[in-house]
Amino acid sequence: MADEPLVLGIETSCDETGVGIVRGHTLLADALASSVEEHARFGGVVPEVASRAHLEAIVPTMDRALREAGVTIADIDAIAVTAGPGLAGALLVGVAAAKGYAVAAEKPVYGVNHLAAHVAVDTLEHGPLPEPAIALLVSGGHSSLLRVDDLARDVVPLGATIDDAAGEAFDKVARLLGLPFPGGPYIDREARAGDPAAIAFPRGLTAAKDLVGHRYDFSFSGLKTAVARWVEARQRAGEPVPVADVAASFQEAVCDVLVGKAIDACRTSGIDALVIGGGVAANSRLRAMAEQRAGKHGIRVRTPRPKLCTDNGAMVAALGSHLVAAGVAPSRLDLPADSAMPLTVVSV
Repeated sequence: MADEPLVLGIETSCDETGVGIVRGHTLLADALASSVEEHARFGGVVPEVASRAHLEAIVPTMDRALREAGVTIADIDAIAVTAGPGLAGALLVGVAAAKGYAVAAEKPVYGVNHLAAHVAVDTLEHGPLPEPAIALLVSGGHSSLLRVDDLARDVVPLGATIDDAAGEAFDKVARLLGLPFPGGPYIDREARAGDPAAIAFPRGLTAAKDLVGHRYDFSFSGLKTAVARWVEARQRAGEPVPVADVAASFQEAVCDVLVGKAIDACRTSGIDALVIGGGVAANSRLRAMAEQRAGKHGIRVRTPRPKLCTDNGAMVAALGSHLVAAGVAPSRLDLPADSAMPLTVVSV
């Protein structure tokens, strides 16, 4: 509808320069410039390389998004930008750009939480978010369970990773198996030809003693180490490494823990809506397992299409639109970039 806010979102928290434009819950543009190929030879994201790539890409990406949406910066009602968490230098590029455009066009600016944006992006796929909902956020830097009573004002962390995040574990295991970076899509692809029950890899923080203090927390460091030891043992014995079986068994272990804890959180809290977001949410096994297990308990699963799971400007615009509609006051023009922004802070 024409009376819904037209919001532009800027995302520069890691290695993707994203600019999205939404009207209400309708996506009008989603322009993206990725620096992932520049990081691939290092086997991971290099902060300085990411920051420079954002500097080079931000203006062309902004221009492309405006053209795609058929609007000008003067038509925009508000600008939202990822203020944290993320890489400090990368965040500063986006925040500085948002301030510049906001001042030039005399528009309000909203500094928003990257993780809350991963929840908000689902509204572009499935409409208004059910509240309350449980959100499972899984990416290269985060594995978190949240209770979302009001996305604009009331997000409660239930659990988080205590070491390696799920996406980080995917990258490290991919490297062990000789697969390219980023590892998630390649593990997913290899796993389709493998047996998920071939190797009994551990499920971190699922033992009875762990559930006492870490019921909704995640740990994938031990799983990563178990995969490394299994692969090294095969190599020492001069035996070939069955890449597909290792990938499938590893992926099954990760998804088993993620889905199990998310379903437990829903059942314990009496909430029948589960939203899954973040880059790992694009994993085909995670999506299938969540649907299957949640269905047995009458829990509805909402997951955006894979392209919207990874970092993008559309998700930031979606959260900005939600904040505008909810009457949340915009940020001050001296808003900071906060690389360690807590989950409880939706906007600054």
